Amino acid sequence: CTVIFTRMATKDLHKPISILFCNLAFSDLFTSFSGFWISLLFITNPDITIFGTKDMLAPYAVYTMSILSTIYNLVSIGIERYLAVAESMRTRFRVTRNHSIAAVLINWALAFFLGCLPLMGWNCLRMEKNLSVLYSPFCVDYLIFIAIPNVVVAFIIPLFTYLRIIIILRKRKLRMKACGQATGTYKSAEIQVARTSIFIWLLALISYAPFFAGVIFDATNHQCHTDLYPGVYIFRTCTAMLITMNCLGNPIIYTLKVKTLGAKLKALKCLSANRARAC
Repeated sequence: CTVIFTRMATKDLHKPISILFCNLAFSDLFTSFSGFWISLLFITNPDITIFGTKDMLAPYAVYTMSILSTIYNLVSIGIERYLAVAESMRTRFRVTRNHSIAAVLINWALAFFLGCLPLMGWNCLRMEKNLSVLYSPFCVDYLIFIAIPNVVVAFIIPLFTYLRIIIILRKRKLRMKACGQATGTYKSAEIQVARTSIFIWLLALISYAPFFAGVIFDATNHQCHTDLYPGVYIFRTCTAMLITMNCLGNPIIYTLKVKTLGAKLKALKCLSANRARAC
């Protein structure tokens, strides 16, 4: 909420990358609220989150939609950063606000379609076969269809984009060094990109790898719900907590570390304090 408020309140931060950052914060907020919705259902009626009923379809669909939107936004930010660096010397193509808005709309449309597939009929409410143990009444084949491609997208594309950025910066640094020019800016940029990409990878690995492991376990498991209680469901809760921690980590990595955003947030605080003293 702090990231969204700060970026909406400062007009000079309305840049293409800022639109993606703001949408990422909104996706993280959406994920947190949908996870809170599932937590309330578990508190009021724990059995429906274990055995799965029709009441869990909508919360799980919203939760899936928000997670997919977060993943697609992270990928979009990596692609935008790569295009900004790779095409900075060329004038034929530049990432504009319209491109960012189009990316946001496509991300949400794709996340909405894939997340709502269980609501459209791809669920296991009426059949015991192929039923997910961890996320009933979802089907195991739906979870595999959602998890495997998106895990690949979440890991491979950011890896490619940030490695390409580091390679491009290093080539330009060597080129400027050969010409006898100062290379301090490119060196600091290369270190910052490398550090940020490592944080992104570690955060994504810690957040989504346990969930992916749970889906693999779901696909290979042949035991019933009662035999797995409570250990497997504690693991499921831990995976949800890690995904929520990812929502907390994204603003720290992508936005709160940006000096401009921090300065604007501080300016907004000072402005509100001055208004209060004036009143």
